[in-house]
Amino acid sequence: MSTHDLPPWLELSHTHASLRLDEARVAGVIAAVLAGEDRSFEALGVILADRETVLDLNRSFLQHDYPTDVLSFLIEPDDGASPLQGEIYIDLDTALERHAEFGATFEEEALRYIVHGLLHLIGYDDATEADKTHMHRLEDRYLQGR
Repeated sequence: MSTHDLPPWLELSHTHASLRLDEARVAGVIAAVLAGEDRSFEALGVILADRETVLDLNRSFLQHDYPTDVLSFLIEPDDGASPLQGEIYIDLDTALERHAEFGATFEEEALRYIVHGLLHLIGYDDATEADKTHMHRLEDRYLQGR
C-alpha cells in the first residue's frame, strides 16, 4: 500500500530520518481499532517521528520535560457522535530500543503505540492501574486481530 492507497481521512507522515513502518499494516491496525470501537475520523494524522520531535512536543504542549513513546492530540472536542479529528506522534526511536524488552518486533511495538494513541483519542485514559490494564488488553486485542 502506498500513501495514495490510504483512506482520504488518514495522513501518514514518515518524518524519521531512517525508520519506517509498513503503511498497509498501519492502516489495517487503525481500521481494526475504529471498527472495534465503532468510531470514525474526519481527519487523522499519524506522524512517525524521532525521539527529539516527540520530546519537544511533550515539553511545548504538555509541559512534560521527559521523553514519551506516543502523544495524541484531539483537534476538536469529542461529542461521542461526530467523526474525530486528531494527530498521533510516534517515537520510533523508543520502539526500536524497547521492542525486545516486550518480546515484540520493532514494527509491533510501534503499532502498539499507534493503537494506544488512537484509544486516547477515542476517549480511553490510563491514569489508574485499572485503566492501564484495560487499555493494554484492548491494545492486545487489536494487535492480535481479535
